[in-house]
Amino acid sequence: MEETVIKIPDPQLGNTAFRFFAKLVSYVFHPLFIPTYIFGVLMLSFPSTFTVAMPFQLTLKLFSVFWMTAFFPAFAVFLLWKLKLNSSIYLRTQKERIAPYMITMFFYWWMYYLGRNMKDQPEVLEFFFFGIFLATIVGLIANNFFKISMHSMGVGGALAAVILFSFFYHTNLGLIITLAALIAGMVCTARLLLNTHSSFEIYAGLITGAACQLLAYWWVG
Repeated sequence: MEETVIKIPDPQLGNTAFRFFAKLVSYVFHPLFIPTYIFGVLMLSFPSTFTVAMPFQLTLKLFSVFWMTAFFPAFAVFLLWKLKLNSSIYLRTQKERIAPYMITMFFYWWMYYLGRNMKDQPEVLEFFFFGIFLATIVGLIANNFFKISMHSMGVGGALAAVILFSFFYHTNLGLIITLAALIAGMVCTARLLLNTHSSFEIYAGLITGAACQLLAYWWVG
């Protein structure tokens, strides 16, 4: 009679799979991509708030947001790394995050300025960009004391923003808000699984991102 052998799954494989998923989520929902995603949500949910009617023109606007809020800040981090001012592009230490915070702050301020003065795009972009500009200021200050999570700041701000869009336009955005909440949960969990932040740093970033959107909504509105 043959002896039945029960194979126990290798826990290392499970850990590897979880880490791969956590890294994928962290890359896809990197904080630099959040403004582009939010702009895309507005394009799909409130197309009538854009004065341009051609899909090609809207696509160009989406690309310009990506260019200003993701590409240029990322390229600046790349240059800092190539010039050996930072040890890597992953900004693992608080010191390495100072210059990227300041660079990103400039681009977010510029987008807020454009949103305030250009009337061919949704009004809500004015408080959204002002909110993420405020978040970079708070993040830079907090960075002197602890490594606040940029990822959780991004998703916290995005979640608060879509809720505020719903209030502003008096429209039910239940599905989008639910997706934003799920994404925020996944991103925060991913950062914890990768051991890049403590739970305090995650919660601090989440609260900072949301609070800055609320403050911007009150200030601009």
